[in-house]
Amino acid sequence: MGNAVIWKPASSAVLPAYYIMKILEEAGMPPGVINMVPGPGPVVAPPVLNHLDLGGIHFTGSTYVFSSIWLAVGSDIRKYYSYPRIVGETGGKGFIFAHTSADPAVLATGLIRGAFEYQGQKCSAASRAYIPDSMWPEIKERLLADTANIGMGDIRDFSNFMGAVIDEGAFKTITGYIDYAKNNPDLDIIAGGGYDGSEGYFIEPTIIVSKDPSSRLMQEEIFGPVLTICVYPEHTFDETLELCDTTSPYALTGAIFAQDRRAIVKATNVLRHAAGNFYINDKPTGAVVGQQPFGGSRASGTNDKAGSWINLERWISPRSIKENFLPPTDFRYPYMGDE
Repeated sequence: MGNAVIWKPASSAVLPAYYIMKILEEAGMPPGVINMVPGPGPVVAPPVLNHLDLGGIHFTGSTYVFSSIWLAVGSDIRKYYSYPRIVGETGGKGFIFAHTSADPAVLATGLIRGAFEYQGQKCSAASRAYIPDSMWPEIKERLLADTANIGMGDIRDFSNFMGAVIDEGAFKTITGYIDYAKNNPDLDIIAGGGYDGSEGYFIEPTIIVSKDPSSRLMQEEIFGPVLTICVYPEHTFDETLELCDTTSPYALTGAIFAQDRRAIVKATNVLRHAAGNFYINDKPTGAVVGQQPFGGSRASGTNDKAGSWINLERWISPRSIKENFLPPTDFRYPYMGDE
């Protein structure tokens, strides 16, 4: 595409970024096309954002940091040689919405995998769920049984479903939400809630039922193995869809579980702007590379759909060329002559 790239990997993921660079170089990537610059964001970002040749920013990270980057660029936009293109994929509060026609086994599996794979440390993770009261007793029983059988430990042991969260900062943030739930009468921890940071940062898969459908745990991104559930009256399906749409500022991923096609169509329409990637009878994580362009809107980013031509075209500068094979020799147009 003709773009030289400065790549600043997350400080907690420098090692895999290093090996990716080595693979690209071995594959024949010319020097200087991608330039990996590890380091703290506050150190690396200012000289990049202040450079007059800055052409664009493709960011994955927190909503706050992305808004700060946009503010830094926009506050002095006149200094750049061109208008930098800004693309961002930020936070998420992925949801699973269940209709009474959902298959209980399919729903329970989607909740467990969506919420706890990768310790819930996915922006697309199923972090909140809406389940009808008529289904709740059976779903609760299934969730408790499945959670009790989740193996946790060294990820080199493939029998383990979960490992430790990535670092101490994440551990403190996630456990802070769990402690908040333990001290809030509107939040009931029905599974998990334990954690241990003595050797690795391990947090039990935690399921919380929220009496308040707009509680803090139904709105905010936790980025950890915490699933918060709202049990809604079966007859308020339409109203609860609206609630799902408006509760969280994010709009990254979401899913509807139902066998009733009318319910699926209804949810797809009402939740049109609630999730950039929407799933039907599947967990809201694990977009298939090359087949499912990924992105979200609202507080989740600019929804430019990484993995497709939609994103690719953000980084090109189209050029139109006209060549005239019969150029005019007189400035006057024919209609200007005598009748």
